[in-house]
Amino acid sequence: MTRFRHCATGLALSAVLFALSPVSTAQPAKKPVDPPATDPATMKVAKGFKVELIFSVPQSQDPTKTMGSWVSMCADAKGRLIVSDQYGALYRVTVAPPGAKGAPAIEKIPAAIGSAQGLLWAFDALYVVVNASNKSGLYRVTSSKKNDVLDTVELLRALEGGGAEHGPHAVLMNPDGKRLTVVCGNQTKLTKFNATKVAPVWGEDHLLPRVPDGNGFMKGTMGPGGAMYNVSPDGKNWELFSVGFRNQYDAAYNKAGDLFTYDADMEWDFNTPWYRPTRVCFVPPGSEFGWRNGAGKYPVFYPDTVAPVVNVGPGSPTGVCFGYGAKFPAKYQDAFFICDWSYGKLYATHLTPNGSTYKAELEEFVTGTPLPLTDIIINPVDGAMYFTIGGRKTKSGLYRVTYVGAESTEPSQPQPIGGEAGKQHQLRKNIAAAGEAKQPEFKKIFEMMEGADRVGRMQGRTALELHPKGDWQQLALNAQNPAVATQALLALVRVSASCPFHLKPGTPKPDPAVRAKVLEALARFDFAKLTDEQKLDVVRVYHVLFNRFGPPTADERKAWLAKYAPAFPDKNRFVNGELLQVFVYLQDEKAASIGMKLLKDAPTQEEQIEYARALRMLNTGWTPELRTGYFEWFVKAAAYKGGSSFGKFLKLIRDDAIVTLTPSEKTALKDLINADPATVKLPPEPARPFVKAYKLTDLTDALDKGLKSGRDYDRGRKLFAAGKCFACHRFDGEGGSNAPDLTGVAGRFSPRDLLESILDPSKEVSDQYAAVEIRTTDDRVIAGRIVNLNADNVMVNTNMLDPGSAVTVDRKAIESMRPSKVSMMPTGLMDTFKEDEVLDLMAYVLSRGDRNNAAFKK
Repeated sequence: MTRFRHCATGLALSAVLFALSPVSTAQPAKKPVDPPATDPATMKVAKGFKVELIFSVPQSQDPTKTMGSWVSMCADAKGRLIVSDQYGALYRVTVAPPGAKGAPAIEKIPAAIGSAQGLLWAFDALYVVVNASNKSGLYRVTSSKKNDVLDTVELLRALEGGGAEHGPHAVLMNPDGKRLTVVCGNQTKLTKFNATKVAPVWGEDHLLPRVPDGNGFMKGTMGPGGAMYNVSPDGKNWELFSVGFRNQYDAAYNKAGDLFTYDADMEWDFNTPWYRPTRVCFVPPGSEFGWRNGAGKYPVFYPDTVAPVVNVGPGSPTGVCFGYGAKFPAKYQDAFFICDWSYGKLYATHLTPNGSTYKAELEEFVTGTPLPLTDIIINPVDGAMYFTIGGRKTKSGLYRVTYVGAESTEPSQPQPIGGEAGKQHQLRKNIAAAGEAKQPEFKKIFEMMEGADRVGRMQGRTALELHPKGDWQQLALNAQNPAVATQALLALVRVSASCPFHLKPGTPKPDPAVRAKVLEALARFDFAKLTDEQKLDVVRVYHVLFNRFGPPTADERKAWLAKYAPAFPDKNRFVNGELLQVFVYLQDEKAASIGMKLLKDAPTQEEQIEYARALRMLNTGWTPELRTGYFEWFVKAAAYKGGSSFGKFLKLIRDDAIVTLTPSEKTALKDLINADPATVKLPPEPARPFVKAYKLTDLTDALDKGLKSGRDYDRGRKLFAAGKCFACHRFDGEGGSNAPDLTGVAGRFSPRDLLESILDPSKEVSDQYAAVEIRTTDDRVIAGRIVNLNADNVMVNTNMLDPGSAVTVDRKAIESMRPSKVSMMPTGLMDTFKEDEVLDLMAYVLSRGDRNNAAFKK
């Protein structure tokens, strides 16, 4: 999402109650002209840590008295902090050491520069990334008289795309100690680069036409989106390192030299199959993260993108850093700290090597309301953590975090990566190094890809793409391992033909002989014997192949349909979604009947939308009954809930489908097409009969015995939808966003604890999702979850099943407010389930979250 949301949402209850203490209408409390920044006493802080408010940044209409709203920060060689107002000047802040008293000394830096979203002290200079209209770029600020007065500004590289919050962002030191790394969001145009780790063969690569954003946001903006560069200190040499981000504001390197970032979501996509939560990403060289506008974002299972280390959820990513140099316990020294502006959360991300990449656990380190976090650093001089809040002219503050507990704070020592993870990490690096040679040994690269994991094989593809295909084409065509072959063939397709949206003038037409050879190579794999991952990879190669080379010949089409018609539909819903697109692209007459059955049987709105989106481009194979059923689905879908663009996405899909109708079909469906969905009466969904009002004791024995084997996970998923769990909870890449993500629940709860939380949701309610009971001076009682604050307006969601429903309460009219003792999660959600259905539901949730859960090892 945008770097700073309009207002913070998802507010922690304890902080809300403090911030919204009722104001008496009889004697209104006098508000200070410039109230202080958020009091640390209202924050929830990790055990053993202390937060101090060092400086409350003054705000005033008088430009001589305001210091604005601080959004970026760094420390100079002396440990002094340098900060920037989002729309104004730079300041140098000298802070007393931890434990010492005294107000900080604040001085405005005289250099004529500001509006920085990236600051770094390196090579005896201050590097500044400015994000402002007509001024965006990378600058170097120095002292003309070498007297510690920063007064000289040098533009090293202008960058296009400033003035918006998706423009140029951070600058950090590269671990080689010789270069900088510059971070740019997806509204920054790619700048000229002298070298690249990313082969410039990217494209949109959608087999069917993309559905643009329903509200038109960034419509027409092509990939590859946000990028990262390695830059020489003089700003003359730029190396493109990674692409495909939405709006990653900052990045940091770990001790092993691996790069990490925290990328943004698009909240308008909520509850669509293309929604991607905010996420922590490991960024290997040459990587692509698949941002494309509208509904075109790459799913994480595509072989031409890299999956995140961990999904965080809705939010607005800002500053990040590792805890290196902090006087913290070792666990926190090695943590990757990430800031979420909108939800007021500072997370400690605990990373663990996992194959050639990493996995992570999130810990809420500091939370508060309002706490619009903007940037974070570890000061190498005093060993303390500093963070700023502010942005969009909101109240700003500078805070310090120190450890006051009993654990050792001795510097943590680098730990070598051992075992299989160590092997895979080294293999990935060896593949990357081999690809950078002037004359690579391509046979050796293919041999290494055979032993590599998914990210390592991706590294192999990027290595191939950086060199002429004539040197490795035959190796790709002859590859027998489907996991290696799909990456190699994908490389061959990408370097042999351009995406239609990225064609340069004079580009020759692609050679159809290459398409024929790739089709022949893919045809030798027995699709039924492939894993789900391999099936998805194979189908993705077809998507890119047909997108770039155009439709197959009549004989090629016939052969493809003969091979894949028996395999469709598949047992895996993601495979079905990808295959359906190819069948629609080829205008196969059976696509309508199979696609409509998939649509009818799909238990979630995300899966249904996936099929409806593909079927919108199908012209053939429709019967009157199938056409009617398709357009009746839009009536049903009008009741579905999602983000700001949700309804308009559905309208765009429907509008495209109408274009495919024949004149007679338009006449027959006229009333259904033009009807108000509220007036159309469809056959009601069959109601589930009441079975039992379960108690935990009713199911304890069955739970202990029934999860060991033989459970039906597919039915469990359908029951997860029937119980309306998907309406609020995100799980396995689909579902709502106004309740906890349950994807990793197996690692946090035992089966018994999980069942108890379903049967008795009010027994223990997370502070983050707790409801409040508000009584007003006009005798109203509002119970719900506070989801937004805006001046004196308090917005309360009163129905978790409808995240868009909110009641606005005037803060001045609040007579009392207290935590509700009742969870917003409804009770009785499993009263219509039979015992074996309860077990299938539990098995589905627990197994998908963690296949190694102890309940499944017995």
